[in-house]
Amino acid sequence: MKGLSTSSRFFIVVLAIFLAYAACFILYQLNREREFKIELLNQKLQGNNLHIYEYLVHCDTVPLSERFSGIDAGLEIRLPSLRITLIDSLGTVLYDNVAGDVTKLQNHKNRQEVKGALSKGHAYVMERSSQTLSGYFFYSASYFPDLGLVVRSALPYDHDLTETLEPDNSYIWFSLLAIIILTFFIWRFTHRLGKNIRKLKLFASRAVAGSNLDIEDLAFFPNDELGEIAERIIKIYKQLQTTKDEQDVLKRQLTQNIAHELKTPIASIQGYLETVLNSPNIDDATKQQFLERCYAQSERLGALVKDISALNRMNEAPEVYEQESLDLQTIVQQIIDESLPELLRHDMKFENLLPTPLVVKGNKQLLYSIFRNLTDNAIAYAGDGTSVTLRVEEEQLFWRFEFRDNGVGVPARHLPRLFERFYRVDKGRSRRMGGTGLGLAIVKNAVLLHGGSIEARRAEPGLAFVFTIKK
Repeated sequence: MKGLSTSSRFFIVVLAIFLAYAACFILYQLNREREFKIELLNQKLQGNNLHIYEYLVHCDTVPLSERFSGIDAGLEIRLPSLRITLIDSLGTVLYDNVAGDVTKLQNHKNRQEVKGALSKGHAYVMERSSQTLSGYFFYSASYFPDLGLVVRSALPYDHDLTETLEPDNSYIWFSLLAIIILTFFIWRFTHRLGKNIRKLKLFASRAVAGSNLDIEDLAFFPNDELGEIAERIIKIYKQLQTTKDEQDVLKRQLTQNIAHELKTPIASIQGYLETVLNSPNIDDATKQQFLERCYAQSERLGALVKDISALNRMNEAPEVYEQESLDLQTIVQQIIDESLPELLRHDMKFENLLPTPLVVKGNKQLLYSIFRNLTDNAIAYAGDGTSVTLRVEEEQLFWRFEFRDNGVGVPARHLPRLFERFYRVDKGRSRRMGGTGLGLAIVKNAVLLHGGSIEARRAEPGLAFVFTIKK
């Protein structure tokens, strides 16, 4: 089968197995039907023997030798070719309606059907050659102990008997028709299977080569389960390719953004240090000012690297964050206490409406980063004299939080992009405030790792972050 397609080989193998099974089944059925007809013929001859016995018993007042002349009257089967033989228990032939003078016949005790009848009560032998007459006969013998007599009926194994015992040809034709129909369905199934396999092979080769998959041969598959699976495989592959392309674009954008974010503080540090190194006569106050600015820019670089590292860990190794039962009220109160100097400097208030205690299962570091980044974002952008309100509602599986300020807010067009890395509504102001541009991205990833979701909404006035955390 070298050079044949998979579907062709599969069709040949399945067809060979099916035909072998069908042939065995047909032969088995033919044999059973033949055995049934042989048994039916034997039963008729045995019935014939019984009728002869009953006739002989009925004429018990007449000597046995004189009863034989009326045997024909006791026959159930009346055929010109029917041979009736009466044999005593010693094998001596007492009567034979075909052989004539029985005194010349050999002893029949060793005849196969006679031996079987004497030992089992009845027996039959088909297609045995007669030693008395020429030709083959079907013998059926019955032994009746009360008379000490074996009654044997025999039919010549000729053309008529052969036709009688042959199976019904209509069954064979029906079987052949069924085989043809089933062969067609097997071919149809394997043909559809082969079509799917060829299309999947084409898909695999084009996928490996990086060729276009939007071709006519891959547009439609047979309307069956395998075709549906093949279509889904191609669809998933295309989605993965699209996702991969999008990820490549995002990686390039992220690399560019990181380079851009690092460029400003590095350039500032280099500029200040170059001025200090190249100006030996610079006064101490100016030198101190430049060094302080270098330190501030280095802190910004450290914060940026720290936030990038945190995002990478959340994306690539979320399993490193162990979870435990924590009281969010305690965490939020800690953040309020740490942020109190900045809140006072901006004349801001933080209204914490969380119940005590508020227990969730999560990672302390990530939960802290959620509320800390939202608080720092509100302090940086809400404006002086504003207030922050944190409240929660209990749902069946989640806690739903609302972190809201009544500050200047954000235009609606910026809301869908607030959680993107390095996205800033006011780039100049954000850098002056010292932000890394990753705070809200960290918030979103931390919320997702806790099985929740988050969105930004406009609040009149101000900005609200609504997010959920699993209980």
